[in-house]
Amino acid sequence: MTSPALSVLDLVPVRRGQTTGEALAATRSLAREADRLGYRRYWLAEHHNMPAVAATNPPVLVAMVAAATERIRVGSGGVMLPNHAPLVVAEQFALLEAAHPGRIDLGIGRAPGTDPLTSVALRHGAGGVSDDAVNRFPQYVDDVAAMMSPNGVSMQVAGRLQALRATPNAQSAPDLWLLGSSDFSAQLAAARGLPYVFAHHFAGRGTAEALALYRDGYQPSERWPEPRTFLTVNAVVAETPEEADRRALPNLLTMVALRTGAPLGPQPTIEDAVAQGLPDEHRVLADQMSARWVVGTAQAAAEQLTELATTFAVDEVMIHPVAGAYADAPADRSPHREETLRLLADALSVRPV
Repeated sequence: MTSPALSVLDLVPVRRGQTTGEALAATRSLAREADRLGYRRYWLAEHHNMPAVAATNPPVLVAMVAAATERIRVGSGGVMLPNHAPLVVAEQFALLEAAHPGRIDLGIGRAPGTDPLTSVALRHGAGGVSDDAVNRFPQYVDDVAAMMSPNGVSMQVAGRLQALRATPNAQSAPDLWLLGSSDFSAQLAAARGLPYVFAHHFAGRGTAEALALYRDGYQPSERWPEPRTFLTVNAVVAETPEEADRRALPNLLTMVALRTGAPLGPQPTIEDAVAQGLPDEHRVLADQMSARWVVGTAQAAAEQLTELATTFAVDEVMIHPVAGAYADAPADRSPHREETLRLLADALSVRPV
């Protein structure tokens, strides 16, 4: 079995005692480490109004991370397109590509990424009402792709044909990916000849089915003559299995709270998570969620990731490093998330290209 290339997904977690600014500094440090180690790409998510997540604005974060790194591809994982006007997204990522040519990915999803209240605030005057924005998602994807292309699009306005470009003189366009946790985006990506990623890291099931649907229905495009996909996996790696389990507990408790409707707060420290423990009534749910995580020593994790890549026929695995931090960790760093990346890179012999 060939070792897969590695990439990173980052939600910019915010733990107890950490400010937003410190969480952003920790993300810059993590991204620089991924760049140094030879990871292929670094994607940043879009989530809103969550006390434990600072990834609210992917294009701003992409700009920050791209400026702090040298080689690694940087992108959104993803922009939730129904929340935004397609032209705004096209303009943002066309500028990012102009500033960092050949290094920008635009991952697009159609989920809200937030609660109903924030959805209303986001979409007022931009993406339209929720149902309309979601229903028009395929057209919005086409619009973004066309407007980011160097030639832009032509539109008939007041009887005249006029050009609309995301930026005046583009020389290249970001790579466009569709993201999803259901069959819809798999089918759309196949029909459009676009790369596709299934959210294996949080979806309960359906990875094999979605990837088969995508590959079987794929219509080749000029940019992508063959289907292109990879796997996303939550991961925590440490020197011992017991320590890896401890480092995974803060994120697991946060996910249980999210799924059960419990009050949300910043991610607990490892000490607080161990003291709190996992309620017996939620243990089955926690086991179901963590069953797809990769938690353990570097050698065990490397074997799991290689087996997953082989099972799903992908050459790349995107790691979402969910290791928590102890109370005495530097506020502007995530030492155990960085260690997860280092241990995996060493175990899988990842090197900069």
